[in-house]
Amino acid sequence: MGKFQTVLFHETIFGPIHSRRLGTSLGVNLSPVDGKVCSFDCLYCEAGFNAQGPGRAGLPSREDVAALLEKKLQGMLEEGAALDVITFSGNGEPTMHPEFAGIVDDTLALRDRYFPEARVSVLTNSTRLDNPGVADALRKVDNNILKLDSAIEETVALLDRPVQSSFGVGKVTDELCMFAGTGIIQTMMLRGEYEGRVVDNTTDAEVSALIEAYKRIRPREIMLYSIDRATPAEQLVKVPAEELRAIGARIEAETGIHVQVN
Repeated sequence: MGKFQTVLFHETIFGPIHSRRLGTSLGVNLSPVDGKVCSFDCLYCEAGFNAQGPGRAGLPSREDVAALLEKKLQGMLEEGAALDVITFSGNGEPTMHPEFAGIVDDTLALRDRYFPEARVSVLTNSTRLDNPGVADALRKVDNNILKLDSAIEETVALLDRPVQSSFGVGKVTDELCMFAGTGIIQTMMLRGEYEGRVVDNTTDAEVSALIEAYKRIRPREIMLYSIDRATPAEQLVKVPAEELRAIGARIEAETGIHVQVN
């Protein structure tokens, strides 16, 4: 998969890039452009481990995000470029930005002005759903894409490595239920080992636990995917496409919820 590098995005507005799951996507990075700020420290994070630090640039201001986004959208419109989606992603967890809700409002207004057919998506690790402002903002976007990598506490602790000890599978599952019928649950499937411990959320027990959680949450869609680039934990293995499709078919059959496999 190639040598691993830290910090994926050195700009606040990046792209457009082609997303496997979302199409032609313009990215919004609410983390520093020279460091990482996240409430998880996932073994597979393409932006690297949190140990690299937050850098020196700091978080972009709400005003700067809006100005940079408008400039980019104006340019794309003048060029006749296509745009499917504006995606909050980047070098960490976007909902940790203290002005996240306001930035979402600004982004929706700019989308309506320049590319009204485009969707606005947020990729979130689901750690800030107990914040009312964050939850309200997530209700406004077109694609509220919420992480749930495992429904087993020990696996989440090993795979996602939550920064806050208060994070728990039961708590986050309860919170995810508020987006029944509208939210999209995204699950990273992988296996391997880290520091001598086996990591595998594709086992029958893991998939069965996820199915029970999905049934309770009732999202509008489930996205299953596996690693596609180098990861900071080097002994992780991508789940073969055929196996991933089989897991997706089982989940869809047992939940009645559409599963997108990438």
